[in-house]
Amino acid sequence: MSLEATVYGVELMPLGKIVYYLDNGEKFTYGDYAIVLSEFGTDYGKVLLGPKNISIDDVNYELKAIIRKATEEDLEIIRENEEIAKKAREVTIELVKKHNLPMKILQSKYIFDRSKLVIYFSSKTRVDFRELVKDIAKEFKTRIELRQVGARDEMKFIKGLGLCGRKSCCSYFLREFDSVTLKHAKQQQMMINTSKITGPCGRLLCCLTFEHDFYVEALKNIPDEGSTIYYDGKIAKVITVNVFLSRVTLQTDDGEMVALPFSYFKEGENAGNWKIIDHARTNNHYNGLDDVPDIEDE
Repeated sequence: MSLEATVYGVELMPLGKIVYYLDNGEKFTYGDYAIVLSEFGTDYGKVLLGPKNISIDDVNYELKAIIRKATEEDLEIIRENEEIAKKAREVTIELVKKHNLPMKILQSKYIFDRSKLVIYFSSKTRVDFRELVKDIAKEFKTRIELRQVGARDEMKFIKGLGLCGRKSCCSYFLREFDSVTLKHAKQQQMMINTSKITGPCGRLLCCLTFEHDFYVEALKNIPDEGSTIYYDGKIAKVITVNVFLSRVTLQTDDGEMVALPFSYFKEGENAGNWKIIDHARTNNHYNGLDDVPDIEDE
């Protein structure tokens, strides 16, 4: 029997990962600020979930208790810290230009106890920012941490529109990113056109994962295109598999074209008598595109 705990979900950065903290006995409502212990030290965040009971086994990190609900004095410190963080971002942008460094400053946060100023940046190369850190520390008289983020996280900070014309998912609701590969596009029978399946961040579209499980289930036990099967006493080759029409088109060895519903290949009363002879479609069924490495965040 797994142990349960009453927790609140706290957002430490806008649209960042929601971290669970143990209930400390105080009552919180949506949007309240809480003083908590984060990886950076004594910090603050906004309560977005809870109270709720969760299994401790479902959390892959040590649960810590909320220190306290933010007081009026705490809220004033938070407001001041956010002003300082805003200034720090502007100053760092100018210092980056001064040092001629290939990096883009995205966001900054001054943690609650003012023991550390965290500055997030992106760069396509490794950057020696030791002199930059010294200059920032001289300006703000605190410990400085520069944290590099990936292309998808960069898009979350700068925001923008997706190919669909709506706000990009990462700047609207996505808090964590799943690995997205070409397999997701292939499974959904999409044309492998980089410009059509790549987002503004330069990575494969996050939305390719949204319906992936549906396609996996829909195509379960369906023979692949190019495979050879035994059907109705004949040898037949699978010409097309249309997931949208739920239809498989075969060509028998005597030249007959046959269209069959997916139900023919599924278990049940409508299932037919067939079996795979040769899968054929292994690693070369998308005009050689399976030889292209999958694209995902490093």
